[in-house]
Amino acid sequence: MSASRMLGRLRAVDWDMRWDLAFERCGSRQVLMWEYLRRAAVWAKACGAEEAWPFYDVTPYLDPEFGLPPAQAAELEELRRTVVWGELRKTCAGAVRLAGLAERTPEAVAGPPDLYEPLVLFYERGGSFSRDCSGVFIDLVGVMVPPGKLAGYLGSRPVAVLDDAVLDALEGEGRITYHQDEYGAGPLFRSRALGDDVRADEVLGPGLRWEPVDLPAGSAGLAAIGHLEAARRIGSLV
Repeated sequence: MSASRMLGRLRAVDWDMRWDLAFERCGSRQVLMWEYLRRAAVWAKACGAEEAWPFYDVTPYLDPEFGLPPAQAAELEELRRTVVWGELRKTCAGAVRLAGLAERTPEAVAGPPDLYEPLVLFYERGGSFSRDCSGVFIDLVGVMVPPGKLAGYLGSRPVAVLDDAVLDALEGEGRITYHQDEYGAGPLFRSRALGDDVRADEVLGPGLRWEPVDLPAGSAGLAAIGHLEAARRIGSLV
């Protein structure tokens, strides 16, 4: 992806945060943030940027002499003035500059998957994130997550498929839990707690669309799986 195209994507983000979208897309945004943190850990370990993890501009570690053309640098600075948090500004700069470095010196970024794509998708699906008052938790709007430690992400299995169909399938109203047989061979089910003891049970059907289904009380015979594993299994169907 070119630096110009990345600039265009980031300029189109509603940085004021669409609360309705952020709540509606809480499931996909949680998975996207985790995958970014995982990739950021892999890149940081590879290029000696461990102290800068998790939200950083990787390009100085790859090529300290790299700079955008003056016109693009000016556009990036204008974009950075539209966002509030320093961590957002760092990652916006990193996404644009890494795209520019890939255009100029492809071999410098060859190997690991695109560092910033999960985070840019996160921004596009509901806006920014922030920190809680303690600075420990990342507030994704609708869920608070601790970033954990860099070492905890190394060796973790990626969520490799992040296209719109997979991300859309991770979304829905209510508190969602996923179930499948312990071997992962059967259909994927989910239950959505909608409040006042109302529950909607669904099975993943053709086209990655959820269809109503009657599940036994307590999802007997099924094993609970987390959002990340659900994302991996949904992605395996694409």
